[in-house]
Amino acid sequence: MATIEDVAKLTGLSRTTISRVINNHPYVSEEKRKLVLEAMEKLGYVPNSSARSLRNQKTSILALFIPRITNPFFSELVEATEIAAAEHGYQLIICQTRYSPEKELNYMNLLKTKQVDGVILASIQNEWKQLKPFLQYGPIVLCNEFDDCANVPTVRLDQVYGGYIATKHLLEQGHTKIAYCSGGYRSNVAKSREIGFKKALAEYKLIFDERYAFRDAFHIADGKRVFRQMMALSNRPTAVFTGSDEVAAGIISEALACGYRIPKDLAVVGFDNQAITELTNPTITTVHQPVKQMAQKAVDIIVEKIQTKKYDTQEIYEFPLQLIVRASTVGSELHQSEA
Repeated sequence: MATIEDVAKLTGLSRTTISRVINNHPYVSEEKRKLVLEAMEKLGYVPNSSARSLRNQKTSILALFIPRITNPFFSELVEATEIAAAEHGYQLIICQTRYSPEKELNYMNLLKTKQVDGVILASIQNEWKQLKPFLQYGPIVLCNEFDDCANVPTVRLDQVYGGYIATKHLLEQGHTKIAYCSGGYRSNVAKSREIGFKKALAEYKLIFDERYAFRDAFHIADGKRVFRQMMALSNRPTAVFTGSDEVAAGIISEALACGYRIPKDLAVVGFDNQAITELTNPTITTVHQPVKQMAQKAVDIIVEKIQTKKYDTQEIYEFPLQLIVRASTVGSELHQSEA
């Protein structure tokens, strides 16, 4: 961690001048003030009255970064992470980025200023090279979202397999015109599901039609929009694989309102296995993600890293996915099946 002496050496100014800038003393030229502030930023120097003890300071607080608390998947992840953190004697604070790279970087300063002991990233809005510098201040664990360039522990799911089993199920029902609906373009989770989707199509000698691709869909309202866009096509799809139960529910709601039958006119597959999948009529076929197990593992790992102070080790922990077949893809309810 940088010290005031480091700032003085870099700028060529005295510690007294550095201190005056930090404390907003009026008798410092703008030129020197700018020089000091730029050096502080470059070195990552954190001005704090207790700076000497920051290296060993412990808050017993963890931060969980999520894009949107109203998404049922992230709501469940928050609850499971809070429970796991409490078991280790830690409190949890939630940082909602709303898919903003700027907000994510601002929240990372919680680690830099030692207001939290570690950060769990359930989504990533920046490239890893922009987040990596924060490792000097504490551990970072990826949970759900991942980046192959990240030299930190990652708790993830085989999303390629998830996209594959969902699409293969639709193919086995006889569908050949299958639409694909995903969320953010930065997400490696979404990219991996699309790889699995296309892999299943290729096994059936089918080429994906880009007109059937619908992206940036996150909410129920997005699902309604996607349904209208699909029905506006001259060659309409007969099935759709979505990356979200919320979006799937929106598609089904709009389809029924427009007089379409599910799954006879349009089969729908969601993702996450949230409570909404059993509340809709028809119920939603989906891919189950073991959220509680993921959260527990992420917390166990970050607590261990806090204790050992070994932050920059790439470790991959992968959990299985399960296809849950319900009425949105078949004529009647089936028991859950593990593909």
